[in-house]
Amino acid sequence: MSVTLPTPAEPLKIGTRGSPLALAQAYETRARLMAGFDLPQAAFEIVVVTTTGDKVQDRPLKELGGKGLFTREIEDMMLAGDIDIAVHSMKDMPVAQPAGLMLDCYLPREDVRDAFVSPGVARLDDLAPGQVVGTSSLRRRAQLLHRRPDLKVVEFRGNVQTRLRKLSEQVADCTFLAMAGLNRLGMADVARSAIDPEQMLPAVAQGAIGIERRVDDARAQAMLELIHHQTTGLRLAAERAFLATLDGSCETPIAGLAVIEGDQLWLRGEILRPDGSESLSDEGRAPIAEGAALGKAVAERLLARAPAGFFDWRS
Repeated sequence: MSVTLPTPAEPLKIGTRGSPLALAQAYETRARLMAGFDLPQAAFEIVVVTTTGDKVQDRPLKELGGKGLFTREIEDMMLAGDIDIAVHSMKDMPVAQPAGLMLDCYLPREDVRDAFVSPGVARLDDLAPGQVVGTSSLRRRAQLLHRRPDLKVVEFRGNVQTRLRKLSEQVADCTFLAMAGLNRLGMADVARSAIDPEQMLPAVAQGAIGIERRVDDARAQAMLELIHHQTTGLRLAAERAFLATLDGSCETPIAGLAVIEGDQLWLRGEILRPDGSESLSDEGRAPIAEGAALGKAVAERLLARAPAGFFDWRS
């Protein structure tokens, strides 16, 4: 496909949230496009967009509606033509895009594990009864309380830097961050330890960056095809089909991870009661090309086992 590439006079506008991590992801996307098409940095413009999830920091995500909290304003700008593409952390992305937009480009996936971060405790297993854990993730909260109901969990919103500041102010004894984010920020040393997926299955699409575009934008389509990482796309097809079947959102404790083993895709999934009192897990394997069907099948088995009211929030 022959397309007109961006120039310093008419740059490709890349939409992103304004946190250091979001900017790092946008810069990585820009760098890959610069290298792929031998373009100068001036041929791209980074456009920072403040989303609802960024504006409201004093309330839990579940109270704000969950879906689209970190994407809606960015997508509105893209539909209006004010930006050309948008860079997202895939674990923040709803499973369906607004009419006129699509996701078909993913960068190589980073470390999927959760990081245990604490000024005074080395590992999750070393926490003493009654110690305070800060997290805004319902998934992490439910997984933690399922294993350790003796711990106290407090709300811990904010970007990486904000949460590290709260730890230094002793709001909590520890917190969890994504290893992927710390690696992308050059802050891997902040993690006291990485938590194996066997112990804490990560969020669906954790560690993956997705790049959204308008359906009818031929230039963006051609440019993004060059930097798309097929293996990550195949893994996310299974994980996001799993999430979609469960109708997952920020309000629902769901974990899922797909791994490619030879010509097979192995998917593990978990759903939990929000208070951590019950956890249901399932897994399956299928040919790589059948990842979406596998995700749907694993989710349907879990839904069949879940009693009525399983996802009801009980604070």
